[in-house]
Amino acid sequence: MTAMNRRVYWLVLFGALGLGLAGLLVFAGGLLVEVISSSDAARAGLSPAVQLALAGLCLASVMFLFLFGLIAWLLARQSREQGSGYGEAYRLIESLRFRDAIPLLERSIKEGKETAEVLMLLTSAYAYTGQLAKAQAAADRSVQLFPNDPDAYITLANTYRLQAAYAEASEALRKAAELAPSQPAVWAELGFLQRFAGDDTAALASFEQAAMHAMPSMYGVRVYYHLTQLYQARGDAAGAVRTNAKMMSARDGLAAWKPALAALDGTAYGQALRYEILAIEQALADADAGNLG
Repeated sequence: MTAMNRRVYWLVLFGALGLGLAGLLVFAGGLLVEVISSSDAARAGLSPAVQLALAGLCLASVMFLFLFGLIAWLLARQSREQGSGYGEAYRLIESLRFRDAIPLLERSIKEGKETAEVLMLLTSAYAYTGQLAKAQAAADRSVQLFPNDPDAYITLANTYRLQAAYAEASEALRKAAELAPSQPAVWAELGFLQRFAGDDTAALASFEQAAMHAMPSMYGVRVYYHLTQLYQARGDAAGAVRTNAKMMSARDGLAAWKPALAALDGTAYGQALRYEILAIEQALADADAGNLG
């Protein structure tokens, strides 16, 4: 599924949900108007308020039925595109059960569903279970099959990152950023890798690119932490104060990174991420105390 198709599907889903909720509000409003304006006089037929309420209820019913049908169709379409085990494998990987996900993803490939998404999950599952040779082969296969898909290069970067090959991972993510320039998560991840590789100048540019877009708090807290550190190193006190405040506003996102530490235990990248999280927690404590410097 392309990025454009994903946006269209999300627009349709949220549009249908919005119309459904609007129908419920119209239904409730019509009933309320009927109750308030009712009189003792007998009325023949349905009042305009009741008719409006029934129209709203009908709209809500149609929209929710459409939503259920669309979701069922999307799930069936996903199974056809990604293979029968993809959905369950995705849930297993979300719960960090990488070893259990591998047979399902391998089955999807045997079914002929060798998509960028399946290869990305399989690469991660191999890598997090220590099968780095297989992870590298899957990542290379993804780039070979999908040279214009940013997910393929994200997959390759993840493999290099787990091997602490940060320069190579940065190059792979740079290609992903070229293919998907409006995705702040890609720019953020590129900046993290460039910081690990010691290229602070490039990292600053990547973080500033990420900050141009709305970011989930899990990325915002790390991006603004690094921007604060980089601005301080440059002597840009005003920039450091500004990004420090944004880091504080995104502080809840730091908790999202902690579950990954268990999966990364024993890797150089996991150790580096652990130290970074501790540094961000200290920076948040300093900011709470009013000590930016």
